[in-house]
This record gives sequence, structure tokens and C-alpha cells, in this order.
Amino acid sequence: MIGATEVKPGMALRLENQLFYVTQYQHVKPGKGGAFIRLKLKNAETGAVLDRTYRASEKFDQVRLERTKMQYLYNAGDEYHFMNEETFEQIALHKDFLGDTAVSLLKEEMNIDVLMNEEGKAITCEMPNFVELKVVQTDPGVKGDTASGGTKPATLETGAVVQVPLFLEEGTVIKVDTRSCSYVERVS
Repeated sequence: MIGATEVKPGMALRLENQLFYVTQYQHVKPGKGGAFIRLKLKNAETGAVLDRTYRASEKFDQVRLERTKMQYLYNAGDEYHFMNEETFEQIALHKDFLGDTAVSLLKEEMNIDVLMNEEGKAITCEMPNFVELKVVQTDPGVKGDTASGGTKPATLETGAVVQVPLFLEEGTVIKVDTRSCSYVERVS
């Protein structure tokens, strides 16, 4: 059992006989009354996201998760196949489990972290914060427009579309933030 003030994003908690993954944590100390915490919880079974508020004195049943580094191999329809780089064991994760952002930025041989419970069942996955991808299609920038700091859509090698500065051309490798699916910087 852990106290409410010890909860952190990334932890797994058992609430009401169901397993939840903490995605956001906020400690609130109002000027009047006792402190409380706000948690955004993702149900490990259904994927439903809940917002809950608890008193700071409450206790939770923490579940230990094992973080496993997995390499993306390929997809077959809605199933995305990953391999454990240590044991060479393969698992298939559904597109809905990964989320739209992860699916749009996954590239073959990319590594992600998969969190598994005691039974070896995947609970959630975490993409690296930044990935480097090549721009395969974008409109050419018009001379003189770059000073305004505008953006244009660019299609990446994975099929994702992000807004990039006007000076970027096709074939450029860029760094993309996977949390917001946005352009960060030009790599080459």
C-alpha cells in the first residue's frame, strides 16, 4: 500500500478490483480545507480514461509493472508486432492499444517500452519522447515567405502529417515530439 502523495505518473494501481495506469497526477493544496490529489487513470482492460479526486490521506494498492524494451517489427492489419530484444519473444498489440499518435509515428526497428503486469500481459506502452523521421512530401517554400515564420504540412515516412517551417524540403530528416506529434528541429 502506498499513500496518495507517493503516487506518480506511470504507476499501476488496483482500484475497485480493476487495474489502472496513472497517466497524470496533480497535488492540490487549497487555501481552505485539506489537500487532495487529482488523478487521470487509464483502465488497463478497457482503455477507458477516468478523472478521480482523492484525499491526500488515502492509501492505494500498487501493482508492480515490468518495463520491457521491445522493437517494432511490422504490422498486419490492425495488429502491430514487437520483439523483446533480450528473449526474442514476439507479441502483437492492437492499433487501439497503441493509440493513434504512436501508430502514425512507428517506424520499423524503432524501440518502445511496454509495461507488463505480473502475468506478462501488456498494460500500456511508451514511445520515446522524440523520433527522427524523413519528410517524404511537402510543398516547396516560396522565396520571401520564410521571414514570416509560417508553417506548412509535411508528410513523413511513416505517413504522419506534421506542421513544419516553410524552409524545409523533401528528404530532410526532422525530430518529432511523440507526445504532441509536432516538429521540434531539423536533424539533416
